[in-house]
Amino acid sequence: MVDRPKKPSALTTAAGSSMPPTAQVDISQSSDRVTATLPTGESCEVLLFGATLVSWKSEGGSRENLWMSDAAVVDGSKAVRGGAPLVFPVFGPPPPQGPTSRLPQHGFARISRWEFLGKSTSESDSSVQLDFGLSSSNLTPEMRNAWPCEFGVIYSVTLGQRSLDTRVVVRNEGGVAWEFMWLWHTYFRVDDISQSHLTGLSSTPYHDKLLPQNPLLISPPAPLTITSETDRIYHPSDPTAPITIHTASRRLEVVRENLPDVVVWNPWVEKASKMADFEPKIDGWKRMLCVEAGSVGGGVKLEGGEAWEGGVSVRLADGI
Repeated sequence: MVDRPKKPSALTTAAGSSMPPTAQVDISQSSDRVTATLPTGESCEVLLFGATLVSWKSEGGSRENLWMSDAAVVDGSKAVRGGAPLVFPVFGPPPPQGPTSRLPQHGFARISRWEFLGKSTSESDSSVQLDFGLSSSNLTPEMRNAWPCEFGVIYSVTLGQRSLDTRVVVRNEGGVAWEFMWLWHTYFRVDDISQSHLTGLSSTPYHDKLLPQNPLLISPPAPLTITSETDRIYHPSDPTAPITIHTASRRLEVVRENLPDVVVWNPWVEKASKMADFEPKIDGWKRMLCVEAGSVGGGVKLEGGEAWEGGVSVRLADGI
């Protein structure tokens, strides 16, 4: 059980009093997802499986900002293809040796069932926060044996009218130090990848995971365009500078806190065609771009009782 600090108290309303519209938070009948909706129509939806964001709608609820595969599996049997899966405590395939060597690719956070800890709203009701928790006690015996570390994670999703903020607190609940990685594997929806580009990553060191030996290169002093399969880890010198996604019709600014690395990924047509849960294969890859904020260049070490925090804020920007 993860304890949520500063739990909001229940609100009571006098009988017959008139209240303005308020943010609504609904738990599905099957208790597998939580949906938050603002009075102005914006919404987000989070599966308890993996605490995976599977929808973020802005502009009064008329525009979806996250890409989901038409073949995504959302029954808890495998990681979700699309939305914003959580990567913890290892990124990518596990190393051949070491504490995380027996874990599945990208760790267990995205394939574990999280607890919904509750909601809180701003005084003006212009935002609503959802809190989720995962701890050692939530893991399956298989995962506990593979990574026998005592931990607690609080994950918060805050929906605003023009933003979506996500924050995480990772705490070492035991007496033995351990290391971890964290990343938001976010699939953003774009109008057309050929008409999209990224700014904020020019002249930046990056590792190209598609090249032999994963070399460290420097990006050119120009916006990043995606013209083929792409799988890179960028290491911006200023970890607070925004990364901006420019599409044919809008801009999204990705602002990071305590997250030094940015993964950019698109499978392109050939790889997408070989992925069973990637649909539509004919053009799904044209409609998505993963821009993933995280700390994956090296492990973050926590001594017993220590905690680490990180966050991502995605904002709708004016113009294109």
